[in-house]
Amino acid sequence: MHDALVDFTQSLPVWLQWLGVMAAAAIPFVESHFGTLIGVVAGLPVPVAMLAAIAGNAISMLAFVFAASAARRKVLARRGASSEDAEEPSARRQKVKRMLERFGVPGVSLLGPMVVPNQFTSSILVSLGANRTRVIIWTLVSIVMWSAIFALIAQAGVMLLN
Repeated sequence: MHDALVDFTQSLPVWLQWLGVMAAAAIPFVESHFGTLIGVVAGLPVPVAMLAAIAGNAISMLAFVFAASAARRKVLARRGASSEDAEEPSARRQKVKRMLERFGVPGVSLLGPMVVPNQFTSSILVSLGANRTRVIIWTLVSIVMWSAIFALIAQAGVMLLN
């Protein structure tokens, strides 16, 4: 898949390649880190590749977060506050909630992309009741951080190959 995304990006006119990186980074599991890598391998300058990947991943993440937030509001409105308190949460939900309590939104947002795409992590956090604004801010910090790390890796790899 990585090669196909690089080929797609390189097939675009030079002035439009940033848009290919942006589109690739919007895909869960590709995200800003691999989007940056794709852009650098495709020949874009590192800052352009990073900005395009960050923008694509951020837009995608925001769509997931706002959809999860809207779904949560609808479910809570349908259930009513009293019926939600009466239900016993599932074992999986309890486990995720414990992790959220242990690491907080910052920890889950920064470390989550090593395991699960940040689009999924952020929407799960919001669906569990974490503050949407905090989730967005910390996920954006994570997107930028991971993009920068992979930009350095990509730049080192390109320098080694040349």
